[in-house]
Amino acid sequence: MAFQRRISMITLGVDDLAAATAFYERLGWKRSSASQEGVSFFGLDGIVLGLFGRKELAEDAGLSGVPADKPAFSGVALAYNVSSQAAVDETIAFVERCGATVVKPGEAVFWGGYSGYFADPEGHLWEVAYNPFSPLDEHGHMTLPE
Repeated sequence: MAFQRRISMITLGVDDLAAATAFYERLGWKRSSASQEGVSFFGLDGIVLGLFGRKELAEDAGLSGVPADKPAFSGVALAYNVSSQAAVDETIAFVERCGATVVKPGEAVFWGGYSGYFADPEGHLWEVAYNPFSPLDEHGHMTLPE
């Protein structure tokens, strides 16, 4: 058996499903008709983003004793790569107007690119990055050297 190099879906555990869903809809993402009362799905380009109750997600994974408080940092950041430094700043300004919290404005970074961070209303961390060493293909997908 081979474990294929792909991710099918990312599920974010949220405390307020309606508010989290509304935020992603303000980004212009369309909630799928596959969504149900307790879960929202957004079809992205080749991947699905799911929003599910934080407590219910922990229970579904068989985790018990999950703290009621969210950690300040989960150790995970999602990334949204763009094609220029200006696009980083434009994207961060846009998501802030949609209800995100800017964690770090766009700036030149140690690895030679330009990036900033925002948190969605549930505190999930997103990096918006321009990486001149991994250009985007015609579909907006990040490319890596061999």
